[in-house]
Amino acid sequence: MKKEDIVPGDFYRILFGEAPPVFMLEVLLRTLLLYLALLFVVRIMGKRMGGQLTISELAVMVTLGAIVSPGMQMPQTGLLVCMLILVCALVFQRGSNWLEFKSARFEHISQGEVSTLIKDGVLQLDEMQRTKISRQQLFAALRNESIYNLGEVERAYLEACGMFSIYRTEQATAGLLLYPPSDPEINAFRQHQLDDRLACANCGATPQGQQRSDRCPVCGADQWDQASISEIN
Repeated sequence: MKKEDIVPGDFYRILFGEAPPVFMLEVLLRTLLLYLALLFVVRIMGKRMGGQLTISELAVMVTLGAIVSPGMQMPQTGLLVCMLILVCALVFQRGSNWLEFKSARFEHISQGEVSTLIKDGVLQLDEMQRTKISRQQLFAALRNESIYNLGEVERAYLEACGMFSIYRTEQATAGLLLYPPSDPEINAFRQHQLDDRLACANCGATPQGQQRSDRCPVCGADQWDQASISEIN
């Protein structure tokens, strides 16, 4: 389109573009056919495509969107070309799954690895920085599992697919409270505050005999909260 063809207030061009209005009916037919083809291809790709996506599956899904969009909207693009590219995407996805099944090394390269975010109630800050996971993201996942403080957590993993796997301790220990100070009612629920124990506000470590003026021996921070311990049924 040339610059002189763009006229402000040209609602016909804004609504229909350069195609005639009858092309709207063709767009409806194109969209229906490509939608059915896309459903068929995704169904063949397997159940994982309808659940939590891995990195390679997410890449395929983004590719599928790019494939079908021109065929739906552009009159100069034939549907057979789009469907051929859909088949290529299917072959690529199935081929990647086969290679991941055959080679653990290829699976590690394509999917990534599990990251340990919490060990024995202490945040692994280096790993959190590497995986770009914030405290609030992790704390939200813990609160969603009805976990009251870090002392209840033995291990927390970030899976390669982006999901959190959380394992509780059998016996709760002193830890950093996870609920915000702005909600004192739930702060007191099933919690015993320890007057003689502090928790690092940065990593959650609870060293013995720590003073508020001292630095955390784990992460070097100097911000402390009162530690608490949860009742585990």
